Amino acid sequence: MLLFVGLGNPGRQYAGNRHNIGFMAIEAIARQHRFPQARSKFQALASEGVIAGERVLLLQPQTYMNESGRSVAEAARFLKIDLKNIVVLHDELDLPPGKLRIKSGGGNAGHNGLRSITAHMGNDYRRIRLGIGHPGDKSLVHNYVLNDFGKTEMQWVDALCDAVARHADLLARAEDANFQNRVHLAMEAAGFGDEKKL
Repeated sequence: MLLFVGLGNPGRQYAGNRHNIGFMAIEAIARQHRFPQARSKFQALASEGVIAGERVLLLQPQTYMNESGRSVAEAARFLKIDLKNIVVLHDELDLPPGKLRIKSGGGNAGHNGLRSITAHMGNDYRRIRLGIGHPGDKSLVHNYVLNDFGKTEMQWVDALCDAVARHADLLARAEDANFQNRVHLAMEAAGFGDEKKL
């Protein structure tokens, strides 16, 4: 079984925040692959379905970003899911808007959600870094990530989440490099290959 985790903060007031792009991607996967309505479980909103013949649990921790690891660890322990079968989708300040990179393990780059998961479970899970860009000054980061995407930004956000969802079968088969490449091509095809347009 696989565990796909989107990171974000619970509640309507945070729904459109840049910090919540992980939630948005998970919701797009759920729609694309016709997962049932998410229910409260493992201190999260959880929904189980099948992608590319693999059982997948989609998880949106409701513990607030800084405590995401509590929820992820509870689900992983209960379902006996190995770290290598956990995929975490999260916002990434160090990537330009609309860019995606995937990696296993590595540092947490100051991301409190990742830091919490690593503290509870170790570091060797897969991460999908969803670029949101950087405000340019470290002192502006807190307000930047907790502000909503603008109306024009939502065009590339929707395109990115849609591309992630359409190619989630590659993630389920652990074809990570192929997944990253397909999402990149999909963003180019949608007109978001050039950073100047984002």
